[in-house]
Amino acid sequence: MNSRKITALLLSSAMALSVLTGCGGVNKDKTVATLNGEPVKLGVANFAARFGQAGADDFYTAYFGKNVWTSDLYGNGTTGQDNFKDSVMDSLEDMYVLQLHMDEYNVSITDDEKAAITAAAAQFMEDNSKDAINALGATQEIVEEYLTLETIQSKMKAAIVAGADTNVTDEEAKTGAYSYVGISKTTRQDESGNTVDYTDEEKEELAAKVADFAKAAKEDGLDAAAEDAGYTVSTGTFTQEDDSVDDNLLAALKNLKEGEVTDLIDGDSSYFVARLDKEVDEDATEETRQSIIEQRKDDLYDETLDGWKEGIEWAVKEKVWDDVNFDNLFTTIKDTETESTTEQATE
Repeated sequence: MNSRKITALLLSSAMALSVLTGCGGVNKDKTVATLNGEPVKLGVANFAARFGQAGADDFYTAYFGKNVWTSDLYGNGTTGQDNFKDSVMDSLEDMYVLQLHMDEYNVSITDDEKAAITAAAAQFMEDNSKDAINALGATQEIVEEYLTLETIQSKMKAAIVAGADTNVTDEEAKTGAYSYVGISKTTRQDESGNTVDYTDEEKEELAAKVADFAKAAKEDGLDAAAEDAGYTVSTGTFTQEDDSVDDNLLAALKNLKEGEVTDLIDGDSSYFVARLDKEVDEDATEETRQSIIEQRKDDLYDETLDGWKEGIEWAVKEKVWDDVNFDNLFTTIKDTETESTTEQATE
């Protein structure tokens, strides 16, 4: 990764902020966690948490109100603040663990990248007000360390996933295309647009109606039969082991020739009548191939990182971490000059 790309990465994540309420601060030199006995300073962890919060405040408060961080958003008995902080601490553990293994992948931070990080941190400090800087607990050194950790993580992930198996066979990637009509067996829309349950009598009438529709689809074609019956034809794709498609529908599709229409399929919660449009859809197959490759990369990265984490001692000092709170809120300042600089850097 060259220095221009590093600069683009850092600038694109920077933002100019304003503090909406209150002020805050922590003892930046306290040890908030240890990795194999080595201290992780609260200053970096606090900045990671508050910077992440700042990026989320506008969105979350618009939907959940200004009490978003003290509310139990997920119904698990913990506040939005504590859930977010748990995620931040997990990410910091990942970053510091990755830093330990840089030599194994010949990953380093070049002089140009260090200069880019220093410049990006300085720009961040300049772009934000003193109140925002204080609330974030930011210093030039803390921002540089955080950006260095992010850069290491990015470069380490790229190095790790480079070892993933990208050989996906045609059979593994094979993806077909189909058209279908799906009719719920349990509910319908009433005249007011409300969803209501079928009565037993209505279920019997529905079964007879869809049976007639399936017969007509075989004789007249799916589209014509659907139009006559007032049904909507939808389209989809399927792989050979597709858990997103009803099992009975998938089994039927795999036994069709192109252009053929299924018999009536009694699915888990819906009736289906479908037509196989393409046994192999080339575009969809290539998308599946790339999806498989990306999943293999993600799996390799997670497995590698998890393996390393099993061999280390990571301990969080909860009482120190409790010092970090989201009592004050941030909003992003729309700065045309800043946005223009970012756009130029990412070109």
